[in-house]
Amino acid sequence: MGARGRTPATPTSAHGEYLTFRLGAEEYGIDILRVQEIRSYEQPTRIANAPSFLKGVVNLRGVIVPIIDLRVKLGCESADFNAFTVVIVLNIRGRVVGAVVDSVSDVMELSHDLIKPAPAMNAVVDMSYVTGIANVGDRMLILMDIQALMSAADMGLIEAMG
Repeated sequence: MGARGRTPATPTSAHGEYLTFRLGAEEYGIDILRVQEIRSYEQPTRIANAPSFLKGVVNLRGVIVPIIDLRVKLGCESADFNAFTVVIVLNIRGRVVGAVVDSVSDVMELSHDLIKPAPAMNAVVDMSYVTGIANVGDRMLILMDIQALMSAADMGLIEAMG
């Protein structure tokens, strides 16, 4: 179907299937094509002097995968780890990365007319990873470019494409 060669989501082409998940009270959506699998949370092996959002690494079928706590990275009210806490395993530019979230909700098909551009904010609020806001019934989804977030220089995970 040619989906592999797609360009990252932009507000003009932000329709498609999204995996929705919760971080605190908010609900987020990411492009389903970036998702490799969803796993229950297991305590990763810690790495000394790692930033607080990097929980450690796990061995996933022979691949060492860094585990990022998105709740910490995005400054959300971090709930305790419980039975609903999961790791979304992502494939970002050929690298496998795990993202800890409070819970996964569902997969939704979002048409372009449901997605509104993210509001302009002052420089204090980093909106560069937010591609849009979708209202679905009484739910408000914050759509996120997970590839851009995980590729950010401060994450130190993935070399910037040059």
